[in-house]
Amino acid sequence: MQIDDMTPAEERVWRAFPRGDDVGFRGPADEDPARGADWGPERTVRAAVLRALLLSAPQEDGETAALRLAGARITGVLDLKYAEVDHAVRLSDCFFEDVPVLYGARLRQLNLRDSVLPGLDAATLRVDGVLRMSDCLFDGPVRLGGAQISGALFMDGADIGEPPAGQPALQLNHVTIGDGLSAQGMRTRGEVRLTGASTAGTIDLTAARLTAGAGEAALDAVTLTVEGDVLLRDADVRGWIGLRGARIAGRLDLSRARLVNPGDAALRASSCTIGELWLRKSPPMSGTLNLRRAQLDVLFLEADSVPDEVLLDSLVYASLSPHEPAEQRLAMLERDREGYVPHAYEQLTAAYRRIGDDRAARIVQLAKQRRHRGTLPWYGRLWGYVQDATVGYGFRPLRAAGWLVSLLVIGSLAYALHHPQPLKADEAPQFNPVFYTLDLLLPVISFGQEGAFAPTDGYQWLSYTLVLTGWILATTVVTGITRTVSRQ
Repeated sequence: MQIDDMTPAEERVWRAFPRGDDVGFRGPADEDPARGADWGPERTVRAAVLRALLLSAPQEDGETAALRLAGARITGVLDLKYAEVDHAVRLSDCFFEDVPVLYGARLRQLNLRDSVLPGLDAATLRVDGVLRMSDCLFDGPVRLGGAQISGALFMDGADIGEPPAGQPALQLNHVTIGDGLSAQGMRTRGEVRLTGASTAGTIDLTAARLTAGAGEAALDAVTLTVEGDVLLRDADVRGWIGLRGARIAGRLDLSRARLVNPGDAALRASSCTIGELWLRKSPPMSGTLNLRRAQLDVLFLEADSVPDEVLLDSLVYASLSPHEPAEQRLAMLERDREGYVPHAYEQLTAAYRRIGDDRAARIVQLAKQRRHRGTLPWYGRLWGYVQDATVGYGFRPLRAAGWLVSLLVIGSLAYALHHPQPLKADEAPQFNPVFYTLDLLLPVISFGQEGAFAPTDGYQWLSYTLVLTGWILATTVVTGITRTVSRQ
């Protein structure tokens, strides 16, 4: 392209480029780039001129060339497909009439801050520095799949419109980010796709508003790898979040977040590995919390933030915070969609034992046995009710002492009022109603009373009852002791 073909605005840009000077066409401070279609020729630059600058413009000795343009209306397609641009590019507060095509391009640095674009086609883009798209307004999808960004990716305050049917609004699948992704306050109307992405820093989606259709993905981050944190604090997510197989070394923070996907899973985090998962100070998510087969170092989950339905089978966590009564935690396990999940009770028990709260651990184990009882046939349930009533499945052994004392008093009084007849009058010891009752109740210990006397009529039936009850109490106590020993 010859310089004679350029408009005065384009000539300004061309002359400033070799020295890296700023060229600004911005109007008042409150000017809205979304109205850039109304800007006149005095601030209009053709995309072909920018392409020629970046690919073939002359250099000046001792100067660092750079494209620094603000407040321009850019017409035509900025096509840098497969191009290698060894200059910093800043196109801030600009209005693009057509979607820039940066597919397979390699740039040193790209800054599109506060610009308005109909979309962005930059799959497999390589940026050796930082990519800035903060406060950009995209009317269509942003495609960055497979991009490699050596520095950070900034999308704070970006607004991405609804994409065509079947396409994600923000495509970051298999992207590699050398630093982190900052997208605080970002708004999307469609899926944010982060499948297979990798970042060495933190993904910050604080106060983001991610909206998808009912039952659709708002944030699909299957097999995502993050060396830092994933922050969704104060976020509003309509649709499901998918983290199956993800690895987050730091914290997945959903504090004060609102997750809405009724009738389906709101958070799908099965088979993932996370340092810390925080669900606190937030309303219960509308939808299922799926943590099956997940491995967490710390689960920070407030009871008030637990949804109506959970999936917790094979969930493993080393620490559970904050410390709350076992009764509140048990309500979470009772909401498991799969019903009775033994592993969930064992994990909760282990968490209480690790902090030394043995009482809470026993309450959880008792609740586990009661849930298990509901899965048994009638005769198993009947025996379970007996164990529960007598010694609380071995977790409340003092109940056995209470039963024994009560039966001892009943038997002693009954046999004190009506002595049973001795079997051999000349050989029988002196009758003692207390020790006679103990002989009937305790199946192992013998005081020589039971074999020497024979009750009759109703007192004989009382003796049968005491013997049978004694065996039941003894069996349940031994069962409880055995269970306790096996847990140590």
